Amino acid sequence: MEIHQTKLLPAEWAEQEFVQLTWPHVDTDWADMLEEVTECFISIAKSILKYEKLLIVCVDTEEVEGFFTEDELEKITFAEMPTNDTWARDHGGITVFEDGKPVIYDFTFNGWGMKFAANHDNQITRKLYESGIFGDAGHKNCFDFVLEGGSIESDGEGTVLTTAECLLSDNRNNLSEDDIEAKLKAYFGLKQVLWLNHGYLAGDDTDSHVDTLARLCDRSTIAYVRCEDETDEHFLELKKLKKELRMFKTPEGRYYRLIPLPMADEIYEDGERLPATYANFLIINGAVLMPTYNSPKDEIAIQQIQKVFPDREIIGINCLSLIKQHGSLHCVTMQYAAPIPPKGV
Repeated sequence: MEIHQTKLLPAEWAEQEFVQLTWPHVDTDWADMLEEVTECFISIAKSILKYEKLLIVCVDTEEVEGFFTEDELEKITFAEMPTNDTWARDHGGITVFEDGKPVIYDFTFNGWGMKFAANHDNQITRKLYESGIFGDAGHKNCFDFVLEGGSIESDGEGTVLTTAECLLSDNRNNLSEDDIEAKLKAYFGLKQVLWLNHGYLAGDDTDSHVDTLARLCDRSTIAYVRCEDETDEHFLELKKLKKELRMFKTPEGRYYRLIPLPMADEIYEDGERLPATYANFLIINGAVLMPTYNSPKDEIAIQQIQKVFPDREIIGINCLSLIKQHGSLHCVTMQYAAPIPPKGV
């Protein structure tokens, strides 16, 4: 597979056309707490709508429309189809620019290594393209490769940050690190892939998605989860993660500026620790949506992210309901880049 030098995987902070949400319903794992999680989805949706358009994939448009005002509905596109669940970050399409034109790459989503059913979710991107929702953007069938959006972070200039635990999973592609890296470079026209070999969150079903641990915030800055409690099970692994991050360099050979985020307070459900994390934020046009968990640490995390994004509003959204199904804010969203070649920060 040859590298296409005119391919570009935009950063999340690039100008966006819209964000996708895949709405919860009674036939998802949210059935027992549908009202609670719907309130969270409404909060996320309304926050996004203050800044940009929204795509809502749902099984019943009429049911979801009632949560929004007439003005808000003018900025929402609905797509009605069967869905297994709500994790748009991982079943959503990934925008790539080919010769300056957006193409929606449609990778295989197999339920995080065949842990959960994904037969409906794996068809969403193709159906959206066939319905014309992506406009003039192209569509590329990439079903020869299993890849979830939450497993990669791009700086928009040829660098991707990822984790070995996820991408080298036997139940995804069962390929070597060299083979996976070659695939990523070929698909996205990359200069380098930065591999994290350490770091995890208890209760995580994704095999350590990078968007739960460390996030590229601009071409030279990484926000990461830091654990300062030596009695916490994550302490040593997250210390090793920081050490790895300190060794990474930009393509220009400079070390990254590292911004620590607090380790979220422990949250348990039925005796199991849940993977609460402040790294699971969403960057949108003019704002950053930050997950909060009714903790004093919420404000610390917001302040840290404000340092990185001084010109964007930082909006905290209570994600205690999302974390009960082992995900958070970034996990339920997927941004689509505006149809112009993105530029670096």
